[in-house]
Amino acid sequence: MRKDDSTKVWPLKYKQLFHIEDHDFATRPGFGGSPVPVGIDVQVESIDSISEVNMDFTMTFYLRHYWKDERLSFPSTTNRSMTFDHRLIKKIWVPDIFFVHSKRSFIHDTTMENIMLRVHPDGNVLFSLRITVSAMCFMDFGRFPLDTQNCSLELESYAYNEEDLMLYWKHGNKSLNTDEHISLSQFFVEEFSASSGFAFYSSTGWYNRLFINFVLRRHIFFFMLQTYFPAVLMVMLSWVSFWIDRRAVPARVSLGITTVLTMSTIVSGVSASMPQVSYVKAVDVYLWVSSLFVFLSVIEYAAVNYLTTVEEQHRFEKTGKVSGMYNIDAVQAMAFDGCYQDSETDVDQTSFSLHSEEDSVPGRCTGSPSADSSHTKRRKSLGGDVGKAILENNHVIDTYARILFPIVYIIFNLFYWGIYV
Repeated sequence: MRKDDSTKVWPLKYKQLFHIEDHDFATRPGFGGSPVPVGIDVQVESIDSISEVNMDFTMTFYLRHYWKDERLSFPSTTNRSMTFDHRLIKKIWVPDIFFVHSKRSFIHDTTMENIMLRVHPDGNVLFSLRITVSAMCFMDFGRFPLDTQNCSLELESYAYNEEDLMLYWKHGNKSLNTDEHISLSQFFVEEFSASSGFAFYSSTGWYNRLFINFVLRRHIFFFMLQTYFPAVLMVMLSWVSFWIDRRAVPARVSLGITTVLTMSTIVSGVSASMPQVSYVKAVDVYLWVSSLFVFLSVIEYAAVNYLTTVEEQHRFEKTGKVSGMYNIDAVQAMAFDGCYQDSETDVDQTSFSLHSEEDSVPGRCTGSPSADSSHTKRRKSLGGDVGKAILENNHVIDTYARILFPIVYIIFNLFYWGIYV
């Protein structure tokens, strides 16, 4: 004879086996007596994301509950447990654990709801589910990006206070297990730990609370490449203006403005990826001090240009003549090296003042051998002494700036990295 298919009659059997119709599963086990102990253990599968802007994290893990409900005990000759899926959950009592400070959470449901219920003959129950939770993490960015963040996920019963439900870690500190391959793009997970405590609500009383604690240390290499290194380059680039001739106004001004704007872009990019906190971060200190150095290099040239103008005015009032350093032909000779300079120019090796003779024709390009010879000699003379001219024509502020700016910036870096690292 053909045997009956036990799977087709099983939905009728579990109701009879657990006497579900004979018990009120709306109440907790041992209602009116001592609190029901509910053990918890967690297997962390992954930390999916950390958001500094929203100050939260997303974690996927297996949450397992252990308790005893004698109403679910059943006779068994083999003492073997029975396993069920999510369909039995709605018919019996289960702990109402929720996540404090959670923003979003869901139970995975591919291909079915990831819920497992295992009942032992003596009434001991294992209730396991796979869940993803996004919860708040109160971060301190005072040392960002050289910071270490301490985050925690808190578990608590919603309806049952400590008089009805005692929540505890099932295996003590070993109740929290993690996957060995947990990794994040910007963080290194230093430590996972489990702890417990109490929470008090004025209207409902004391509740047991469990904590999943983990420590995150930020990887600095990304920020070294994207923030610190470009900032250092901009500061060093601003120092180049100290070595440019002080008569080259367009070159020095454009270089200063370019570095200032670039530093502003770097600062704006970092601020856009961070929450709008009301305190100063470590990266703010570095970027704003670097911006100050760049800004001071522009102010330094403004001071040099102003003092040079005042110096020339005093010299003109005493001698009645404009210094050769600001003679039009001298400036053109220093700025260009082409046909426009093809006037006879004497180079004074002592003062290196350049002047054109009155009978020379500006802008004349001659092709005669004698003119070419004098033009070649003048170019060689200028090429050999241009370095000497730059040194002699430098203002004293430029000379000191070449030394003081790098030294002060190096000292700042030593203090900065010594404090924050």
